[in-house]
Amino acid sequence: MSEATNFIDGALPATMGVLGGGRMGAGIAHGFLVSGSAVTVVERDEESAKGAYERVVESVDKSIARGAVSETREQLLARFAVSTNYADFASAQLVIEAVPEIWDLKIFSLQAVEAELSQDAVLASNTSSLSVSGMAEKLARPQNFLGLHFFNPVPASTLIEVVIGKQTNPQLVDASRGWVSALGKTAVVVNDAPGFASSRLGVAIALEAMRMVEEGVASAEDIDNAMVLGYKHPTGPLKTTDIVGLDVRLGIAEYLHETLGDRFAPPQILKDLVAEGKLGRKTGQGFYTW
Repeated sequence: MSEATNFIDGALPATMGVLGGGRMGAGIAHGFLVSGSAVTVVERDEESAKGAYERVVESVDKSIARGAVSETREQLLARFAVSTNYADFASAQLVIEAVPEIWDLKIFSLQAVEAELSQDAVLASNTSSLSVSGMAEKLARPQNFLGLHFFNPVPASTLIEVVIGKQTNPQLVDASRGWVSALGKTAVVVNDAPGFASSRLGVAIALEAMRMVEEGVASAEDIDNAMVLGYKHPTGPLKTTDIVGLDVRLGIAEYLHETLGDRFAPPQILKDLVAEGKLGRKTGQGFYTW
């Protein structure tokens, strides 16, 4: 990868960026910030940028309250900035895209970011299911691109899925493992495939759980308890769906249905709940009342 991996020793990039400061993007930014990187979050407008700033600061304050960081609040926030200008990514060694799972939006965003980056910078997508190889084909430097799939909530999750596209430079596997370790998390490395490993398995279980509710096999609570108590899952598949967002799960299921076949066809109960605006925790109602 030419000089693109001049920080391949496993250390986090000194400067990095996150495109999109929603719940996931803010969590990613927080993780790199408290681990030592200077972080810039770029959002679509001033109001969104303000919201991103507040989310990251709130996470920083929680880390300080837990005694999880050695730096002061002032030291941490001195390395943090928000912006509405892609050009503010110019000095970043790594930028992670964390915009919604909409193909055209992903491609537009990635191309806009790449145009501002140095030739040796690495660009990554936080996609949970879309083709990393397909996105790479739309970029000028596909060898510098990979997937870094973080999990919600980012600060509490210990897993990051590293997704290797067909054109990803193999050296980035070692580099990304180092970054993940420096964040205090564990990497699983997968080759690009629909849904990767985590989303494919997680959605498969969740869709079957939804069908069981639909068929009256058991309540959402009892189905979840069966997986929590019987299989030691920290959260059942239906509560996890509420946390992730039913609309997000529906989008992933539709993509997997299209690419992998009928076994991923979304159940009618999921489509109905999304149509009714019952999207889970973020709306107060999904399979559970929040």
